[in-house]
Amino acid sequence: MFSGSIPALVTPFRDEMLDEQAFRDFVDWQIEQGSSALVPCGTTGESATMTIEEHNRVIALCVEQAAGRVPVIAGCGSNDTRIALEHMYAAQAAGADAALVVAPYYNKPNQEGVYQHFAHLAENCDLPIVLYNVPSRTITDIGVPVMHRLAEEFQSVIGVKDATGNLGRVTAQRLACGTDFVQLSGNDETALGFNAMGGVGCISVTANVAPRLCADFQAAMQAGQWAKAIELQDKLYPLHDALFSDSSPGPVKYALSRVRPQMPVDVRLPITWPSASSQTAVDRALEIAGLV
Repeated sequence: MFSGSIPALVTPFRDEMLDEQAFRDFVDWQIEQGSSALVPCGTTGESATMTIEEHNRVIALCVEQAAGRVPVIAGCGSNDTRIALEHMYAAQAAGADAALVVAPYYNKPNQEGVYQHFAHLAENCDLPIVLYNVPSRTITDIGVPVMHRLAEEFQSVIGVKDATGNLGRVTAQRLACGTDFVQLSGNDETALGFNAMGGVGCISVTANVAPRLCADFQAAMQAGQWAKAIELQDKLYPLHDALFSDSSPGPVKYALSRVRPQMPVDVRLPITWPSASSQTAVDRALEIAGLV
């Protein structure tokens, strides 16, 4: 259902406000550059500092501007199951193709609580769900047995954005959830190995800045052109690394200020503009990638 290079879109803020036209233009650029789907209101989109009204508006704008050209996987996660469900209802009403739902953060539920969280969502909304497993941010892991239960019991649980960094999970999850279970890397730097293990794409931070290169990288792997994929990996790797040289999405928005100077790139507290050393790392990486 979903594959290839899928940017976790940044949200353009100007003077603390969503810049709707800039976001529309950004969506168009991403599609023109070969992105195969779009994720609004993910971590990189600063969803944690959006109001519910802003959150819903960004998803609606993304769906409207994409206009069916590519699917939209709407960020719908919350550590409150009720709020996650409300996000899913709003995304479904807006016309999103699926919901990206992160494991409940901060609360630290046990594995039964994780299962019950996603089961409640699947039972009460039929929008397809892509699980988002990122223990480095949430503390909570969506264990392979829980994924197996969810995939077996609910047809709407269709895949995972795996940001564990553990490539062995790709095989474990395929064996547990079946070959049709969509596995997308949540880490740009390991997307090559992830796809070699059986993944089908990446929900990407770097694709915000280098959408064409990331699309070509994913296309090469889909075509079995591994030498070309390795060449592109080497070209992109410094950028993957530099975009996390300070708290994300600060470096991503700095990089966008270099490659799309027309785009507003304010960040919201507690995220701050990246340090001078981070900016230097991004500048060098952009040169290596041939983007400046």
